[in-house]
Amino acid sequence: MNSSFNKLLTFKTIISALMIIVFSTNFLLIEKVDALSDSKQLVLDAWTLVNEGFYDPEKFDEIQWKRIRQKTLQKQIETTEEAYSAIEDMLRPLEDPYTRILRPKDYELLKSSNFGSEINGVGLQLGEDDNKKKVKVVSTIGGSPAEEAGIVSGDFIEKVNGVSAEELGLANTASKLRGESGTKVLVEISTESGEIREMDLERRSVDLRPVRTKRLRDDSHTIGYLRITQFSESVPKRVEEAIQELKEKEVEGLILDLRNNSGGLVSSGIAVADSLLSEKPVVETKNRNGIKDAIISQKETSFDGPMVTLVNKGTASASEILAGSLQDNDRSILMGEQTYGKGLIQSLKSLGEDSGIAITVASYLTPKGQNIQGQGMTPDKLLDLPDASEYGSTDDKWLKNAELFLESLLEKEKVPNQNSESSNENLS
Repeated sequence: MNSSFNKLLTFKTIISALMIIVFSTNFLLIEKVDALSDSKQLVLDAWTLVNEGFYDPEKFDEIQWKRIRQKTLQKQIETTEEAYSAIEDMLRPLEDPYTRILRPKDYELLKSSNFGSEINGVGLQLGEDDNKKKVKVVSTIGGSPAEEAGIVSGDFIEKVNGVSAEELGLANTASKLRGESGTKVLVEISTESGEIREMDLERRSVDLRPVRTKRLRDDSHTIGYLRITQFSESVPKRVEEAIQELKEKEVEGLILDLRNNSGGLVSSGIAVADSLLSEKPVVETKNRNGIKDAIISQKETSFDGPMVTLVNKGTASASEILAGSLQDNDRSILMGEQTYGKGLIQSLKSLGEDSGIAITVASYLTPKGQNIQGQGMTPDKLLDLPDASEYGSTDDKWLKNAELFLESLLEKEKVPNQNSESSNENLS
């Protein structure tokens, strides 16, 4: 009896000891997993931000998003650069070129282009072609090395310094094109017709000058010309000032030029629409929960006269929001050609001390529910004339067409007013 009891006691002691060892081992393993290195913590932070904000959570199930995190954290990641590369690999299955890691230099440059007035590089705004999966030129910045070299919207970037743009991806291609003023970069491009050209471009400080304006006059009418090259933080205020200046010059109508405006801060584009519309829907956003929030403009407007808006295939993102809101509310006629078709909104998040991550958090629809992504905006009046090499110049035939059309609208407004005055005279 005592022997059996002792054996049972010994057995229980062994089991208890084994359980302590197992639990202790598991605890140590948990501690080991929790105590991630700084490099792996960067990867985990990026995964968490995307997991919480990405606009299409159904994609997570399709690509086994949690498993991707697990496999990524099992890799040997010891340096910050290895962390960036691991994040790029982790994001690739999402198949969204706009959700991307931004290394310190790229993060700083993107912030400066959104908040500043100049940037160092060749002056190209890039996107990804949905069909060919190639890096595509959305637009060139006026007065930039790219524009001077004859690169136009619709061209494809094939190589940068001998490295394939397809291999680099959108973010790294853009990064390699930027750099210190005075340095050179070898770029190989192909046109939509298949012609391939190679050019040596010298990077320099490109003046973004986001808002430009002038007065157009003829014998009978005074028209304001307002060009917005991109939507940075300062643009809404600059637009307000520009319109006030034009109103002081007694302009009767306004030509808004959004050609080759590839976007920028969506909030700035919406703010400009708000200043031109009175209590009208500006845009609807569709987030990961499928909720559509209509943004309604204020009652007060900066300008309420007739308008024509010029767009082309370099008109994208925030500028398409503005153009779509003006068209759908019958506030402005759109003239030009089909726009680029970027209907996704990115949120910029800090990652670590110096880097960042851009995450697609929503898609947007025009007030009438048109989905711009991959389709673009169709102008009310298509122009088949060659686009100008210098926007706003005397050789700009698109601008001349807009001017003539706006003058015809002003003449139509003038006739009813004259008829009304004649009726009043007869009554008196």
